[in-house]
Amino acid sequence: MTIHFSETRDIELTQIIFLYKANRWSSIQKPQELHQGLLNSHYLVSAWDGSELVGIGNAISDGYLVVYYPHLIVHPDYQHQGIGKQLMEMLQRRYQGFHMQILVADQDAIAFYEKCGFVKAENTQAMWYLPS
Repeated sequence: MTIHFSETRDIELTQIIFLYKANRWSSIQKPQELHQGLLNSHYLVSAWDGSELVGIGNAISDGYLVVYYPHLIVHPDYQHQGIGKQLMEMLQRRYQGFHMQILVADQDAIAFYEKCGFVKAENTQAMWYLPS
């Protein structure tokens, strides 16, 4: 197995749906919006096993000071092989020197992000607004 990494935006909706369904991410409930959101990101990186999308990461940024990493996702069959780490390194390299690199991590991902150099924000709390 040889994984190659890309900055392409030529990713089909079916490939994204397959990856997000495999990880049970809630954003799959809005597949068209998910696809457009990823393609319109400030920066988008992906991991491929041949023609199969096995990982993706994206960034939303003002281009100067702050970057937010909303998605970093690797297919369960490919996790624990360094793919997520490589995707995060590509993202961080692109935004090296920015004042803030921000993400929200669930409990299972906190240790991974700490290994990537992230620290828990002291007195901040992630908040969501989910209109019904």
